[in-house]
Amino acid sequence: MGEIFDDGANPGRKRPFAMRPVMQALIDQDGGWLERWTDMAGGAETAIVWDAHLGGHAICLIGIESRNVLRFGEQANEGPNEWTGGTLFPLSSKKVARAINAASGNRPVIVLANLSGFDGSPESMRKLQLEYGAEIARAVVNFVGPILFVVVSRYHGGAYVVFSRALNRGLYAVAFEGAFASVIGGVPAATVIFGREVQSRTDMDPRVTALREHLKSDSDLSPAETAELRNRLERLIAEVAAEKQSEIAREFDATHTAERACAVGSLDAVVSPRHLRRLLIERLDSLAQTSHSQGPEGP
Repeated sequence: MGEIFDDGANPGRKRPFAMRPVMQALIDQDGGWLERWTDMAGGAETAIVWDAHLGGHAICLIGIESRNVLRFGEQANEGPNEWTGGTLFPLSSKKVARAINAASGNRPVIVLANLSGFDGSPESMRKLQLEYGAEIARAVVNFVGPILFVVVSRYHGGAYVVFSRALNRGLYAVAFEGAFASVIGGVPAATVIFGREVQSRTDMDPRVTALREHLKSDSDLSPAETAELRNRLERLIAEVAAEKQSEIAREFDATHTAERACAVGSLDAVVSPRHLRRLLIERLDSLAQTSHSQGPEGP
């Protein structure tokens, strides 16, 4: 499983992987687990909810599936062909909110998140994606007890908001070394925010400027040759723009690392995967001791 978190084998932490083995490696091996709401389909497959134990503590463990899941049954034309890994759809959002609400006041919640955000397709919008996403935020705000949030690979989009530490002071957020955490990922940022920078770098690329100059200065070209040259220029501009977009996305991701998120207060710590289990158990032990010392009525 180490290749999932190895920068050489998985650069940019974009490689798909199954989340259940990661969840199984975290929990107590002698206690087993019970998967909740397994009959929820239609996008709920990307959210995995287990009742399990960690260090002897009863927990609700939520994992976000990190590989695409086949979609069966009737499909809307305006929706995805597969349930995309690392993405919450309306019913998976509903499942996560239900799990947090069910655990409130009786056991801690641990979330293993490789989460790029909520699906924004017209189908998901029509099926109450915004409402169910807001239900997660409401569940976090109202949750009584500790929420331990772990960024396994990437953490972007609306999820960055609904699992914010500002919503509940009992939320403790950490990330694995090499993970990425920001409101928007590198590729969307390059596409939406830095469009002018992509255009500027494309225009200044030597390949583009050379072909433009050739088209402008060569007056001996026939109309057919001119048309062919213009077509070549359009194809070249598209290719170079894609290169520059990827270049800017890499630069953005290199800046918006988990370490930066920790420095600005969005995360509490950056940890090694091999130390996560011990860290979470120590955290649960400490919280349990504090709760016992305060008594049932609190401080």
